[in-house]
Amino acid sequence: MDIVTLFCEIDDFCTQLEPWLQAHLLPVRQRKRGSQMHLSEVMTILVWFHVVGYRNFKQFYLHEVGKHLRAEFPHLVSYNRFIELQRDALLPLCIYLRQRFGDCTGISFIDSTTLAVCHNRRIHSHQVFKDEAARGKSSVGWFYGFKLHLVVNDAGELLACCLTAGNVDDRVPVPQLVKDLFGKLFGDKGYLSQPLCEQLLEQELHLITKLRRNMQNKLMPLLDKLLLRKRAILETIVDQLKNISQIEHTRHRSLYNFMGNLIAGLIAYTWRPLKPSLGIRPDNHLVPVAIL
Repeated sequence: MDIVTLFCEIDDFCTQLEPWLQAHLLPVRQRKRGSQMHLSEVMTILVWFHVVGYRNFKQFYLHEVGKHLRAEFPHLVSYNRFIELQRDALLPLCIYLRQRFGDCTGISFIDSTTLAVCHNRRIHSHQVFKDEAARGKSSVGWFYGFKLHLVVNDAGELLACCLTAGNVDDRVPVPQLVKDLFGKLFGDKGYLSQPLCEQLLEQELHLITKLRRNMQNKLMPLLDKLLLRKRAILETIVDQLKNISQIEHTRHRSLYNFMGNLIAGLIAYTWRPLKPSLGIRPDNHLVPVAIL
């Protein structure tokens, strides 16, 4: 993927979106300052930051965009002004991410990951997300921040995502996340729940998880047992999101910037040509027999 292809795709999206937003959003009474940069340019820069692998957005904007991408963005604004424009791009980024979701194939994986916003020693002095973030506990210990819930298919494509506070149980957002899915949903032991399983069965979605040690063993089809071992595909995706797309860091100074950074990182992942995949869909056709 190159930046020209990304911009053309986002610009075509904004051309269709902006008239719809003007027709459906409530009018803003306060004076809105105009900008030389188009919305599609702002969105492209936010997504491209997660593609090139910079660790710091300010350094990326001043050195990479300001020096090497002047020809692509002739109407660049100052860094402080761009941060203001980033807030207006949040809603279009969310809509564009929804458009980049893949299709359900009948095999889906669900998991959550932590997004810490500060070190545990600085929880009491943290002010930026004091009304939104919360303490939570994962398999590696306590943290303060949010949980990102992801659902992907067997080809590593995003099907749904959700952000909750760090103290929310993993099973709470599941019904809303998987309302449009069918087939089989594979998760870890954190999603064990008989009421949740029965609720999902009503929409023809079978929740499959491992059992705890103190639970009675059940017979499971060989195909389900093999697919349950492939839940690591989500851990690989999360590793890419955190270490390549930089969706988690503790330098955020506002909720809008945090959300914009997260959504842009997810969009950048959807553009990756080589996603973690089970390799069971040659020529885009699902062939479960290939696993056996």
